[in-house]
Amino acid sequence: MVSTVHTHKPTPKYDGLACMNSAFSSDGDCRERTGMENELSRVVDVLPGLVWTALPDGRVDFVNRAWCDYTGGSLAQAGGQGWMAAIHPDDLAELLDRWQAILASHQPQDIVARVRRCDGTWRWFLLRVRALTDEAGVILGWCGMLVDIEDHRQADRDSHGMVSDFSAIADAIPASVLLMTPEGDIEYSNRQSQEFRGATLEQQREWKSADLIHPDELPAAIAEWERCVRTGELFEMEFRARRADGVYRWFHVRSRPMKDAEGRIARWCTLDVDIDDRKRSEALLASTLAELAASEDRLRAIIDTVPGFVWRAAPDGGVEFLNQRWCDFTGISLEDSLGIGWTSSIHPDDAAPLATYWQALLEAGQPGSFEARLRRFDGTYRWFLIRAVPLLDEAGRVVKWYGQNTDIDDRKRAEMLLAGEKYLLGLIAGGSPLAQALTSLCELVQASMEGALCAIVLIDPRHTRSLEEVSLRLRLQLGAAPDVPDNLLEDTNGQPLEPEASPIALSATSGEPVISTDLIAEARWDAWRAAALSHGVRACWSTPIRSGRGNMMGIFSLLLREPKIPEPAHHNLIAQFTHLASIAIERARNEAALTQSEAFLARTQRLTLTGTVAWRVNTDEILWSEELYRIYEFDSPVTLTHDLINTRIHPEDIPAHDEMLRRQRSDARDFESEHRLLMPDGRVKFLHLVAHATRDEEGGLEYISAVQDVTQHRLSEEALGKVRSELTHVARVASLGTLTASIAHEVNQPLSGIITNANTCLRMLAANPPNVDGARETARRTIRDGNRASDVIKRLRALFAKKKVATEPVDLNEAAREVVAMLLGELQRNGVTLHPGFADDLPPVMGDRVQLQQVILNLILNASDAMSGIGDRPRRMAIRTGRDENNHVRLDVLDTGAGFDPQDADALFNAFFTTKSDGMGIGLSVSRSIIEGHDGRLWAAANDGPGATFSFSIPCLPEEIAAAESGTLADSNRITESS
Repeated sequence: MVSTVHTHKPTPKYDGLACMNSAFSSDGDCRERTGMENELSRVVDVLPGLVWTALPDGRVDFVNRAWCDYTGGSLAQAGGQGWMAAIHPDDLAELLDRWQAILASHQPQDIVARVRRCDGTWRWFLLRVRALTDEAGVILGWCGMLVDIEDHRQADRDSHGMVSDFSAIADAIPASVLLMTPEGDIEYSNRQSQEFRGATLEQQREWKSADLIHPDELPAAIAEWERCVRTGELFEMEFRARRADGVYRWFHVRSRPMKDAEGRIARWCTLDVDIDDRKRSEALLASTLAELAASEDRLRAIIDTVPGFVWRAAPDGGVEFLNQRWCDFTGISLEDSLGIGWTSSIHPDDAAPLATYWQALLEAGQPGSFEARLRRFDGTYRWFLIRAVPLLDEAGRVVKWYGQNTDIDDRKRAEMLLAGEKYLLGLIAGGSPLAQALTSLCELVQASMEGALCAIVLIDPRHTRSLEEVSLRLRLQLGAAPDVPDNLLEDTNGQPLEPEASPIALSATSGEPVISTDLIAEARWDAWRAAALSHGVRACWSTPIRSGRGNMMGIFSLLLREPKIPEPAHHNLIAQFTHLASIAIERARNEAALTQSEAFLARTQRLTLTGTVAWRVNTDEILWSEELYRIYEFDSPVTLTHDLINTRIHPEDIPAHDEMLRRQRSDARDFESEHRLLMPDGRVKFLHLVAHATRDEEGGLEYISAVQDVTQHRLSEEALGKVRSELTHVARVASLGTLTASIAHEVNQPLSGIITNANTCLRMLAANPPNVDGARETARRTIRDGNRASDVIKRLRALFAKKKVATEPVDLNEAAREVVAMLLGELQRNGVTLHPGFADDLPPVMGDRVQLQQVILNLILNASDAMSGIGDRPRRMAIRTGRDENNHVRLDVLDTGAGFDPQDADALFNAFFTTKSDGMGIGLSVSRSIIEGHDGRLWAAANDGPGATFSFSIPCLPEEIAAAESGTLADSNRITESS
């Protein structure tokens, strides 16, 4: 851009032509000025930059008017070494070093430094120096120009804050970007670098950068690199590098060291900018500058070859001259462009603002610049920076206007794309609706690609599990298409897809890009193609949009007004746009899935009466779900503390609950607990808590817990327990009739003994003399038989009484013997031969003695009943105890009866299922409930021969508990015996 207009101090008048003559004449004397020389002087004075010349030894002998206007100094003040006063002190030393290096090597270089403006402001300038030589190559002097780059550097600094993805941005930079180790080995290269070198990153890591540098510049490059590695300074140099096809191109290489906290170089960040075209232009410009005075024709040729549009206008703004490049670019002849004819090439949206700005410049007589789009001969618009500088006479009146138009289309599009991406990512991050984000993306695409229409079509995720038979299941939904006609998007109506209906449908069903470069020559999609041509669409590019996992989520479609084959730049843009679309679609779907999941979770928690809680131990922060607030009947906004929670916990459970929390603060283990809540209205709730211990990012202990309201479950269990108790009692009572004869037999024996012993005792006492010792022994036997009868009655009362369950150590052998003794008479009357087999050293079990005896009783009676109809073989029954491998005590009852149908093996233990004509079907069901209540198992199996075996097993009592109980029983026995 041209320099900003500034007020400045009046400077002494100088004769620019005389100065130019002094610079280019061998004797330094001013000769007679020709018309060409006057024109040259004016050109130099109005160039948009600070121009100077120097003698072969480096002493400045000329500066143009722009230098004097900018610095506020005169030509005399700038001559010799005086120009150094305008250079920033921090930049002067490096500038002088480089200037001396140029004088010594005769090699041109670019130097960056700050120059003080007349108002004291420092601005950055790019100093370009070239030697002026004669035909023999002898240096006659030096010519240089300072170009204001302050705005460019500021734009670069501002853009750094918008960088979010290094690789994506690096690939978008129109230059090679490299990251190298301190030793110079390549760590990273962007896409441009890999394309230029024709090698992947892995291949480049095996190369040496020196192999790519032109032999003429290699020694200087190695020396400069070694110096920078040694000093840690910025490496900056221009040299030629070999392209993959062997062609050498000029590059401006800047490599900046990135240092760690201790000041050591961690890596080098290198930017290689292709300046081959600029070098060629500069070489051409330097060559033509030395020959400017030769002829006007040569000056015109030079202007025509300048890489830009050069023009001249009258004081009223009418264009008088345009170089050939303008005409070649616009396709408008010079005659048609003069006056105001050039305005026909301005974009309609920019024409009015440019006209207003140009009129303001004409009235102010000040330099300025404006950005506008110019139409190329093929109808394509490109952005240009239009700079205008007035040539003033001695009275300050505008004599001519000189200007240059510089192509900035790539930079503008990059800026537009970067700003659009930033805005789009802001929409996505801010949770904007997917349709809004995709519409913004389509608008960004259409702004970036002139004449293109963009549509984004979504694939229904419910119909995308595979591409096989996809045409029968695939559904499309319209994502965004702000300017695409509706009849070109009929595939998005939710109906099953026909792959040959449109390019979008084909891309969706095949999962591959579909590129149609000319719809007129296309033979597919007859109906869709006819509709597209009717809307002026001549080409269509459709590309799948895939998630990070490779799942197809939609189709990105571009409709173009002209036939076009996609170039590499187009593929890069499409890849970038589809990536942005995938981010927006994936985030929207993830958010929708999360919202749905949260709703499902809330409904599930409500249905299962389960809430969740997170407890951060270090801070005692407690987070509850809504369901847990409902269970505890707290208002959801209330701040939760352990003290507040304790107001709901049942007073009897608070000590145990507090002890559990105290223990878990340090244990950091998963745990379970149950406690009760006492609500304000007196209701009691039962809660079951399961907690998982975890660590947060800082290592702090945290518990994630699920808390379920099990009140109804607990009440149901209590009701079920009561029912089971009633059924158990019914089963015992039902067995009473069967046991009547056995009971009578068991009681009759001790009663008969009592009567016999009593009569004997009377006879012994009636003898003369009385047999007192015999009578005493007979009395003892009477007491023994009475105790036997009493024990029988006690066992019967215990077995058939309704008592609460009481667990205690039980010797299963002893319990089984008592039942056998009670049933022995009954078994004998039924003709059953019993074979007991009780294991020695059988460990005790923990359980309810009466309930276990009821199970044994039921199994023995069932076995006896199973053999009641058997007459062709002996009725044998075996009852055995033993110890299983899994540390369980086992009891088996075997019979030789009729057995059971294997299909009824599971149904035997169902309530009210019986194989007996007079059975109730509750005995085995109650028995299984009892055994399972003892953490055991009850099952049945057919024998190899006749009959069946019914078995149960329950866990042994732990050895340490069994030893303690044995000691207690021994002490109890000793007390009983002593009493």
